[in-house]
Amino acid sequence: MNTIDIYCVNTGTKKSYPLGITLSEIKDDFQVKLDNPIIGAMVNHKVKELSFVFVKNKKVEFIDYSHPDGLRLYVRSLFFILYASVRQLFPEVKLKMMHGISRGYYCELSGLDRPISESDIFAIKSEMQQLVDRDIPFEKIGLPTEEVVEICRKQNLPYKATLLEQQGTLFSYLYFMDGLANYFYGYLVPSTGYLKVFDLVSYYEGLLLRIPNPAKFSEVQPYSKLDKLFGIFQEHKDWAELMDVPNVARLNENTLNGESGDIIKISEALHEKKIAEIANLIRDRKDEVKIVLIAGPSASGKTTFCKRLMVQLAVNGLKPTMISLDDYFVDREKTPKDRNGEFDFEAIEAIDVEYFNQQLIQLFNGETVELPKFNFTVGKKFPSGKKLKLEQGSILIVEGIHGMNPELVPHIEPANTFKIFLSALTQISIDDQNHISTTDNRLIRRMIRDSKYRNYSAQETIRRWQSVRAGEDKNIFPYQENADVMFNSALIYELAVLKKYAEPLLKQYQKARQNSVKASGC
Repeated sequence: MNTIDIYCVNTGTKKSYPLGITLSEIKDDFQVKLDNPIIGAMVNHKVKELSFVFVKNKKVEFIDYSHPDGLRLYVRSLFFILYASVRQLFPEVKLKMMHGISRGYYCELSGLDRPISESDIFAIKSEMQQLVDRDIPFEKIGLPTEEVVEICRKQNLPYKATLLEQQGTLFSYLYFMDGLANYFYGYLVPSTGYLKVFDLVSYYEGLLLRIPNPAKFSEVQPYSKLDKLFGIFQEHKDWAELMDVPNVARLNENTLNGESGDIIKISEALHEKKIAEIANLIRDRKDEVKIVLIAGPSASGKTTFCKRLMVQLAVNGLKPTMISLDDYFVDREKTPKDRNGEFDFEAIEAIDVEYFNQQLIQLFNGETVELPKFNFTVGKKFPSGKKLKLEQGSILIVEGIHGMNPELVPHIEPANTFKIFLSALTQISIDDQNHISTTDNRLIRRMIRDSKYRNYSAQETIRRWQSVRAGEDKNIFPYQENADVMFNSALIYELAVLKKYAEPLLKQYQKARQNSVKASGC
């Protein structure tokens, strides 16, 4: 009998098994102890379902819900049972998974022709719970693409059908649950019985699918109303409808029809119009506003936005001057560390707040200061040689992740500040049930930026990303609603443009991971 060797990272042990065995068949044999049920595994660093079949020696790390990829498996599977429940109760209605917000996922029911009610939400949630109680398997079946397209059209999933046609492959996969089909960009948990923790609540004009807390999986994530953030999402939903580009299939169609130039021009014009409107708000308060604070998470486009805003402020007769909080980092040895022992550059304690405020007060008193320049290579700030004095009509633009945090400018009167929060809130979906993660969008941006301007590899950027995200959740997002206005820096066509820069970096990353697996003998 042909055998293969499987090395289990969780237990640090290796065992031999017959060729063709599955993850599901070996998970109990390794006696892996995790806090939650095993729902998948990283096989040679790639996420796989428990139905994965072994034909070669592999390195395996079993994962549960608390693993980032495990949580994605869980959320994707929740999307399916939510879709199935809406279809069962409202056959003519389309479920649209719009975007992530408030630690959950905002959804709308298109075609309901009336406001969604609490009784509607209760009925959908009850239907979902019945599916969970029945423990129905999710089956992944490969079929000729023509057949998959036909199934999608019959189930009123036209954008999925169009995308599959556009891919031009002869063979495609569909997930089936109790005879109902759908297509997802990623894997699912083995069955509906794994999806025991979720909630569904009314949220603005739609509903919010609440997901488990990875730190305590028996509880769902807390949520709150985020009026300003939701307003920006709705504004860009209107923009997407204006351009008739709600998803990737429509973007592809417009591109093939030679309309991509118009999409780019309109997208840029809408951005510029929004920036001009923000500049007008600042101009209207020019007698009291001394400082404009611009904040946002990593790779949200803060520096680019600052430059564009400065142009619009100049058009309004103001004299903008920009400084970056990145130049006010404390020296590297004074930088706080996170729980993993990594430097926590997202903590406000990583900024020399005292020195920053000292220079602000000097500037507002009419004094001249010499701005610092932080050297990221040696981890220290030095005098830059650049002198700054605010003239009549000057307005100071400060860019950095902590701009919404009151601790940043404790000595400045709130009336003298104007706060702008940026993010890259992806405007376009893949299709009605597959949104594009804003976080993934920002990771791609950061990966390209780090490679081009900071000489960091994709491996290094991705390795640090979980720490960056944890820092954002702790130090940035809790303050976002303090903003006077919000700005979405994402563009409908952006990911299509970034592809040629991101793809080589991701291939390098994949190759590096494969080399590490080979070096381990698996």
